[in-house]
Amino acid sequence: MREIIEIGDMVIDVTRKSVKHVHLSVHPPNGRVTLVAPSATRLEVARAYAISKLGWIRDQQTRLVNQARESPRQFIGRESHFLWGRRYLMSVIEKEERPSVKLDHRTIHLTIRPESSPAKRAEVIHEWHKTLLHGVVPGIIQKWEARLGVKTSQYFLQRMKTKWGGCNPAAATIRLNTELVKKPKDLLEYVIVHELMHLLEPRHSERFFELMSHHYPAWPEARRELNELPLGAEDWPQH
Repeated sequence: MREIIEIGDMVIDVTRKSVKHVHLSVHPPNGRVTLVAPSATRLEVARAYAISKLGWIRDQQTRLVNQARESPRQFIGRESHFLWGRRYLMSVIEKEERPSVKLDHRTIHLTIRPESSPAKRAEVIHEWHKTLLHGVVPGIIQKWEARLGVKTSQYFLQRMKTKWGGCNPAAATIRLNTELVKKPKDLLEYVIVHELMHLLEPRHSERFFELMSHHYPAWPEARRELNELPLGAEDWPQH
């Protein structure tokens, strides 16, 4: 049964875990609020804690509402696109040949057949994004497998609307959001470390965050930076 706390028009989802302290989180893009409480905590105690943090919750929600968002891309000439945290301009060449993408200096050159729809152009760019990610992801995974003493069986790249990454500890697989190609590479590394850590600790328990702090001390700053960068035209909440 779903357990919630209602404070005025705010609804907070409550989860019970084997943790020592109450944790509040405000999630992008729309400011959804969740509370993790120790298993034995009475609901009224958790509610009192949430009330004491109302100012902080509202500040976080306001920041998310005001956060920059990319307008939908049309994949036309002189349009701005981000790659590894840097802004590039798009150049479009219409030719009757197989679609392709090339990068030079600060320009993305998209060669596409005449009359190709924005959806087709988006598909070509998405496949190129996956190629770029495949070029760097295996090296990062191997680096952190060695450091953490874990082993993945496979990784997947895909569009995801609800998280930056995911892990299936039983299958030893991880999934990465292809939108990460637009972010600085250190943020891609942070997400990979986060997902690999789930092979050591499947849940977001206190042990999980202790392990993150030990192996990747900059994780709070990385998570904050990921949330502060412009969101895509579709909202991409952080995992």
